[in-house]
Amino acid sequence: MRLSPRDTVFFDLFAATAANVREGVGLLSEALDSAADRSAIAERLKEVEHHGDEHTHEIVRRVNSTFVTPFDREDIYRLSGGLDDVLDDVEAALDLMVLYRVGDLPSGVGDLVDVLDRAAELTAEAMTRLRSVDELSDYWIEVNRLENQADQTYRRLLATIFSGEYDALTVHKLKDVIDTMEAAVDGFETVANIVEQIAVKGS
Repeated sequence: MRLSPRDTVFFDLFAATAANVREGVGLLSEALDSAADRSAIAERLKEVEHHGDEHTHEIVRRVNSTFVTPFDREDIYRLSGGLDDVLDDVEAALDLMVLYRVGDLPSGVGDLVDVLDRAAELTAEAMTRLRSVDELSDYWIEVNRLENQADQTYRRLLATIFSGEYDALTVHKLKDVIDTMEAAVDGFETVANIVEQIAVKGS
């Protein structure tokens, strides 16, 4: 299905939103180094999250004021909300690292953020091609594969933090951070599934 250009601003807004999410994931990756100024990076990420909210509000405003939308209004809401949820989780993960004063992270956390980074890259690229949504099957298949990879990494991380190497308080802090990162990965899968559903409806 090739979407007609009824109101092409939606495509531009989704592309901008996904690029913003990718920027947020990049900042989270930057903050993994325990020597980094995480508080300063967190402030930058809050600004990115704020820009994301602006994109979301603009998409909603456009839906409410546009007579004919490029695909179902409900799907536009869901896709916009899904991208917003991912960025919220990314921002929350770094915020927890700062609030909990987390120092060195288990090495597997880097693997989890690498998955986030790849999913963000794929999503940003896919959102630039929403006009031809039926040609994005490689995107949602790969994001689903990445989510399965992240599940394995997450389980290994749980095994590490519950191994006895960390005290109970540190375990609690690390698990909160890791759970939130895992939620962000799940969010990318949700976005990919929404795109797939849009393609199926239009086929």
